[in-house]
Amino acid sequence: MAENDAPPPGSPGSPGRPEAVRTAYGADPSQFGELHLPAGTPRGVVVVIHGGFWRAAYDHTLGTPLAASLAAAGWAAWNLEYRRVGDGVGGGGGAPATFDDVAAGIDALADLDVDTSVVVTLGHSAGGHLAAWAAARQRHDWPARVGVTHVVSQAGVLDLRAAASSDLGGGAATALLGHEPTADDARYDPAQQLPLDVPLWCVHGVDDAIVPLSQSADYVATAIAAGARAELVEVEGDHFVVIDPESAAWARTLDVLDTIA
Repeated sequence: MAENDAPPPGSPGSPGRPEAVRTAYGADPSQFGELHLPAGTPRGVVVVIHGGFWRAAYDHTLGTPLAASLAAAGWAAWNLEYRRVGDGVGGGGGAPATFDDVAAGIDALADLDVDTSVVVTLGHSAGGHLAAWAAARQRHDWPARVGVTHVVSQAGVLDLRAAASSDLGGGAATALLGHEPTADDARYDPAQQLPLDVPLWCVHGVDDAIVPLSQSADYVATAIAAGARAELVEVEGDHFVVIDPESAAWARTLDVLDTIA
């Protein structure tokens, strides 16, 4: 390998870092995670849940750079794939399949050689929705073998009814559920599951034109009023700056994680 082709420091395959290992948690091709490990003892586990408005066109590779960065910072990063909305490759998801997958994917950590005393769900956009949802899944139909201890939502879609009302993602929330979200969908909707029992941070770009800042700001305000520990972390930039590992927004996210472990 030529010197300029070598993996960057801290990336999978670089000196002192093992390759990411893919492990299936189900029979469907989309039911897997990729475990990125640090060189030393992990500080905890971060479950990376990618976005893309829950659609099959977007996959786990969106989370790969973040997982590599997290491992370089000392975390075990479980980059989770799941069935998404649509047909063909990556499809077959929606409610409840997408939720079943995220629950099963997190619980699969119990069968891996990692300490699950600290488990942070970190998700972007639709992944932020799933990250917050996963922390309350045991209240509904998803027994949790592995509990979530902290949540970091990156420009998350945290209120499905507001998302549908604003037509975010061209009706993405309605497509996820198979109908327009209502008060009867509390089992799927983080905004209807407050207060969470664990701390949550919402990192959101102030110039986000895809998922408005209000999705995070309103969620945090309601959570705090309900007595939960929640914090809004406003950062400069758009919808995608929060998943750029070279950005100041990502550095702020790593700072948040530093307060955990």
